[in-house]
Amino acid sequence: MTNNTIFPDVIAVVPAAGIGSRMQAEHPKQYLRIGQRTILEHSIHSLLAVPAVKQIIVAISPQDHWFPQLPLAQDPRIIVVTGGSERADSVLAGLQMAAGYHWVLVHDAARPCLHQDDLTRLLAITHHSKTGGILAAPVRDTMKRSEPGQPAIAHTVERNDLWHALTPQLFPLELLRSCLTRALQEGAIITDEASALEYCGYHPELVVGRSDNIKVTRPEDLALANFYLTELSNKESA
Repeated sequence: MTNNTIFPDVIAVVPAAGIGSRMQAEHPKQYLRIGQRTILEHSIHSLLAVPAVKQIIVAISPQDHWFPQLPLAQDPRIIVVTGGSERADSVLAGLQMAAGYHWVLVHDAARPCLHQDDLTRLLAITHHSKTGGILAAPVRDTMKRSEPGQPAIAHTVERNDLWHALTPQLFPLELLRSCLTRALQEGAIITDEASALEYCGYHPELVVGRSDNIKVTRPEDLALANFYLTELSNKESA
């Protein structure tokens, strides 16, 4: 499967209204630079590299004065909307602007190391799925559950059938919009888009993705993302 594989046209939503307080940086983590691009630019360019992605809706904070300064802001494929205080609110704001597409991708603003092979493998489920799915990586580490509110081990969690949820996540647009709206109205805890579908009784597909598709959350993640992106760039230019 290559980037030339024919997929239906899709629209993407990138929630980018967060402030990234755990990065301890002067501005939101998505605007930290890796090489010549910000993390957000890396994340968006990885989507635009696939011809099936026709448009990207970026949800930013009302106080965001960084995005308009990026070259991406002038790209006709980019639409900007005002996001909310929570991720789900930003995604829903993006979905309200989405029209004319059956499928929607949702990708983290701070996940810059997406491989094209992973993205095309995810898009391939459009040929058979009515529910959609997510990129995910099987858990390989020993998992511990702590005592409630205490830094002490309660017990070991069986890791068989456990997965790390990644992005992008891909769903029929109307289905995601309906499930997310219902889940928010009913006060459900929504940690990612798949959890909104789960809340409504659906079972999205798990598509095996690379574990180096990391989300930059803490300062040490920045160096790791820089390493992965450098390796990826070297392979593409070889």
